[in-house]
Amino acid sequence: MASLRHEFYETDEKLTISIFDRGADPAQVSLTFEPNKVSYANGEKTLSLEPLKGRIDPERCDFTVGKVKVEIRLVKMAQGRWGGITGDAPDPLQTAPIEPTTSPAVAEARAKPKKNWEELTTKILSSEKEATTDEDPNVGGDSTVNSFFQKIFGDADDDAKRAMMKSFQESGGTTLSTNWEEVSKGTVEVKPPTGSEWKKWN
Repeated sequence: MASLRHEFYETDEKLTISIFDRGADPAQVSLTFEPNKVSYANGEKTLSLEPLKGRIDPERCDFTVGKVKVEIRLVKMAQGRWGGITGDAPDPLQTAPIEPTTSPAVAEARAKPKKNWEELTTKILSSEKEATTDEDPNVGGDSTVNSFFQKIFGDADDDAKRAMMKSFQESGGTTLSTNWEEVSKGTVEVKPPTGSEWKKWN
């Protein structure tokens, strides 16, 4: 009985064995797949690999016969690396009892409530809404500022109104005062914003 050289490579899902049997006749090659065993036969040449390091799914295993080698693809029942073809390495499907319950991490992940993205979006958008003029007098730009000054002007007494008009006109709109005693003493000085320069246009 001739021995057959073979080698393998694997992924987490499959283990592929290459049996070097040059010129093998596809009609003569026979393979038997069992959960813990693979048997190869080609006339006088045979190879039996058992016990496999993990269990396979015989229904999904297959092979192809080439000119130089026969390639056997074993589909693993449990994902993971075996590190070899045969041996007494613990098989996760045999050592761990199969229970209908999921692992605590998976169960916890499933138990967590799903995020309500619609509610979250609404919450964020509502928090980004502009404050009212009562909360912040600068909200709304010039129109809000104008209405703010109109409110002050409307609620002021005659002296305060005169002070507002005089200070605003004489300062070129750079100062607004409600103190008539101060404003009545002289011309209100132009005070342009920091970094700006006042120019008189003719």
